[in-house]
Amino acid sequence: MRAAAQQEQTKGMPAEPDDAAEVREQIATVGKLMPSLPDRGAALYFLAVSKQHLHESREALELLKDCVALQEGFDPSGDPEFRGLKGEKDFDSLVERVHKDFPAMAHAHQALVTEEKDLIPEGLAYDEKLDVFYLGSLHRRKIVKITMESRVSDFVPAGRDKLLPVLGIRIDPTDGTVWSATTNFAKDAWKTELIHIDAQGNLLGRYTPKESEKHGFNDLVVRKNGEVYTTSTSTHLVFRWSPKSQTFDTIPVNRGLMHPNGIALADDDHTLFVADDLGVVSIDLADGTSHDLIPGPRSTLAGIDGLYWHNGSLVAVQNGIGSPRVVAFRLSKDGARVMQTIVLENRSAFTVLPTTGAIRGNDFYFIANSQIDNLNGSRIMDITRLERVRIAVVHLP
Repeated sequence: MRAAAQQEQTKGMPAEPDDAAEVREQIATVGKLMPSLPDRGAALYFLAVSKQHLHESREALELLKDCVALQEGFDPSGDPEFRGLKGEKDFDSLVERVHKDFPAMAHAHQALVTEEKDLIPEGLAYDEKLDVFYLGSLHRRKIVKITMESRVSDFVPAGRDKLLPVLGIRIDPTDGTVWSATTNFAKDAWKTELIHIDAQGNLLGRYTPKESEKHGFNDLVVRKNGEVYTTSTSTHLVFRWSPKSQTFDTIPVNRGLMHPNGIALADDDHTLFVADDLGVVSIDLADGTSHDLIPGPRSTLAGIDGLYWHNGSLVAVQNGIGSPRVVAFRLSKDGARVMQTIVLENRSAFTVLPTTGAIRGNDFYFIANSQIDNLNGSRIMDITRLERVRIAVVHLP
């Protein structure tokens, strides 16, 4: 009787997702971190998304209410997890409030475009000496070169070096060579590599951690001494690759990271910024200390994908706060807090699904339509939805 009653009670309810145990573990971790985080809204939004992922909509909505009340910029209307709540009065009221507090911004315009529609790009880098951009492809597993006239050519052709899906790309500041983080997240072929390429597109080296754990390199930066720092989103870590030993070691931080993604290096070459679901951690590579940046009032540093340093500010593609936006965060002189948050692009035609970008002078170029939601492993889900890749540009303050 008890089993039958339980079966009847759960009849018609959606089944828990396959990753339910992992998500519940992350909920517990963030719950413990919350009292020490400078951004309570980031934790509330993370918990709301997680609860909705587990089909616990009532709890998710209550968490969203508390989050939106803080007026930090979270906009659940653009988050795929909350599609099922659209049309509900309480949810729609929250969205209306957010849109009133944080209006749409449309300052960008289209700068570059590709003819290939199925690249599914993630990483973008700018070579100042050659005045060209490098764009990585998750689907085609290659890197293309784009001139300022939108002339596109293969830099590292598909198949030649058997690259994994290409994510972050950066230029080595000392010699103009190209570094890329590549990862195959497929369960049956999980692998991650750091790739080094010369200015002609020839492979110089490929490096992978020796640990058996399923690390997933995402984005990276290169120091003047040749060290490469990369985020591992899947294992919540930051790695340093040493050019001397050609091996990896992990970088300790002040708190547990949650899906670290964007990473930036200040002009001083030793202040490293790492973005995760909960904010941005600043790491002093000279002495090893680290701390969370304080976002300030009506602001959040959560959910940043692409992260870049520019004249005392952090420029970010912030696509983990619901509706994506492009933002510049002006920091205090000591680099401890955000003094001003400037929303550059929000709810426009160029923030459909942006991921990363690159700085050219005082302009920020960013991937406007990555179409990453149309990629499942190595398969395009709907070829009729594919578009030419658009790279937008917005002037930096």
